[in-house]
Amino acid sequence: MNYYKVSITSSPEKQDLIIALLSQSDFNGFEEEDFGFKAYISEQSYDVTFIQELADQYNFSYKAKLIPTQNWNAVWESNFQPIQIDDFCGIRADFHPPFENVEHVITINPKMAFGTGHHETTMMMMEIMRTLNFKDKKVFDYGCGTGILAILAAKMGAQPIIAIDYDPLSTENTVENCAKNNILQVETLLGELSVVNETEFDFILANINRNVILNSLPSLFLKTKQNGQVLISGILHADQSLVTDAIEKAGFSMLKVIGKGEWICMHLSK
Repeated sequence: MNYYKVSITSSPEKQDLIIALLSQSDFNGFEEEDFGFKAYISEQSYDVTFIQELADQYNFSYKAKLIPTQNWNAVWESNFQPIQIDDFCGIRADFHPPFENVEHVITINPKMAFGTGHHETTMMMMEIMRTLNFKDKKVFDYGCGTGILAILAAKMGAQPIIAIDYDPLSTENTVENCAKNNILQVETLLGELSVVNETEFDFILANINRNVILNSLPSLFLKTKQNGQVLISGILHADQSLVTDAIEKAGFSMLKVIGKGEWICMHLSK
């Protein structure tokens, strides 16, 4: 699969907002630069009209370049830096030096899949997971990307775990990263939510985007066991009331909301 690299030049105060808006479409990788950032999207999802309308509205310039998958993977891996969340979790590629005094070490080679732990949405999910007991709990990672959340849940004792994504590169990457971390309890599926027939999940982890979450909440409610919990991320602060209304209509109760930058993460209970 080929990807477009869209190099965007904008004022610093607008960058977070533009990244947030692009994340709500099919852009799934970002690299910040001194005078803007690069955004990545699959060739079939690239919509020049959408980008141009956004550029006109928020007064930024851009250049798009088609990047073959093999070249992109090399670029992505060369720019992937290790990340550490206190003494709780460290995320590294296999070419990085090991961490010291970290409870859970996750080794991933991210390729084109979203979810390295650097983005605020992923980091917030992991910060809430830190407070929860996953021992022998049944977990569903909805929109698994690199598999990082499924792998963390497994390292925290969860089993069994189902991970799903609509992107073949993501499911392939999840399988590779699970093997790299000696994780055996994750079943990885390719497709939409409808391919998951399992129910009675103790935890559902959904780090996706607003529209997918809004459309999926009723189904996620049915898949969650009584007193089970759901973590959702990929929501803008500006959309909090909209998503809160949908959460209540679906039947969930709100336990906690945390925020980083333009983003929020919600912790729900059934």
